Amino acid sequence: MSKKGVFEGVKVAEFSSAVVGPLCGKYLADYGATAVRIESHRRVDILRVSSPYKGSTPHVDGSAFFSNFNTSRYSAALDLSKPKGREIAWRFVKWADIMIENFSPGVASAWGLEYENVRKVRPDIIYLSSSVNGSYGPHARYKAFGTLATPLAAMGHIIGWPDRPPSLPFDAYSDFLSPRLGATALLAALLYRQRTGNGVYLEQSQTESNLQFMAPPIMDYIINGRIINRNGNRLPYAAPHGVYPCQGDDRWVAISVFTDEEWRGFCQVLREPQWTKRPEFATLSGRKEEEDELDKIIAEWTIKHTAEQVEELMQAAGIAASVVETNQDIFEDPQVKERGYFRLLNHSYMGPHPCGGPSFRLSKTPDQQFGAPCLGEHSEYVYKELLGMSDEEIAELLIEGVITTEADLPQLRPGF
Repeated sequence: MSKKGVFEGVKVAEFSSAVVGPLCGKYLADYGATAVRIESHRRVDILRVSSPYKGSTPHVDGSAFFSNFNTSRYSAALDLSKPKGREIAWRFVKWADIMIENFSPGVASAWGLEYENVRKVRPDIIYLSSSVNGSYGPHARYKAFGTLATPLAAMGHIIGWPDRPPSLPFDAYSDFLSPRLGATALLAALLYRQRTGNGVYLEQSQTESNLQFMAPPIMDYIINGRIINRNGNRLPYAAPHGVYPCQGDDRWVAISVFTDEEWRGFCQVLREPQWTKRPEFATLSGRKEEEDELDKIIAEWTIKHTAEQVEELMQAAGIAASVVETNQDIFEDPQVKERGYFRLLNHSYMGPHPCGGPSFRLSKTPDQQFGAPCLGEHSEYVYKELLGMSDEEIAELLIEGVITTEADLPQLRPGF
């Protein structure tokens, strides 16, 4: 096993904010890439002012939300609204193998940092540009976070109950889908450059990235002209299929029965009460027709047991079932603990606190994860050691406010 990260030697300049851009860089950084987040105290990343906060007190360096999704990075402060700031940006371009930007279309161009300009200076650059709808088309100029990109990808319409308005998944769901594809594209581009020596321009529409998760209902419309609607927790090819109440305060269990064989196993778990022998419940089509009554009867049984008891009984019989875990449950889950997913990482402001580990593991090259940075924490190191600037240059940029400091922070308000 090598102690080196698989991406050691790869240099990443992140002109990005919020989730999608930074999360693309995180996958490489956790496995050894030298990645720098280029930030400004005058325009603070929204994740830095998003709860939960250490001690529930808002602070630009106290967001566990930011910390969890920005591990293994350096933070350099730079005001890109200033001409000298943009001059320094070009030093990052010359230094980097990969440049990531996820601003609204037109922002990078306003700074002169669009791909066509960048590749003139660094022909082999791998340039990832990620925005809600891509750089062209009638909706290209939409400005949105994942909370709006999710309904743009038709996800909101299918979530909820038939007699209620559309709902949305918790948080900015699309923000956690798009980076997986963005990071995969970066890996492919690295392999391509390794073979050919050529750079790559990668443009990602986050809406289009999310649409792959909507493939079945989209194909259903294309083929059958059918518009899918909200259906609660139900599936057309499973019954029972739902979430049922259990003993305790707000405790639930999810159960899915797909085949008649599984139905028979389900009935055995319940010790085959008389109602299970009703002919209308013997087939999937019959159970679907009587699903309201079926769910009511099952809930009367599950409420007499803990969610853990139901899960154990069902799984032992080959029935798909799981406790509907809370955030506390998942943090204390024995499986998650055994695999060491949550790690205690040191943070300069918050001290040691748990963060999620990498979402994949490599057998020969372990990850190199370390704690997220405070805003501008590594400015001196980045400018001096990585970009090769002199103490005099750095001091001048600090005096002119090109390298921002805490003195430039506006009055901050808590985020979401």
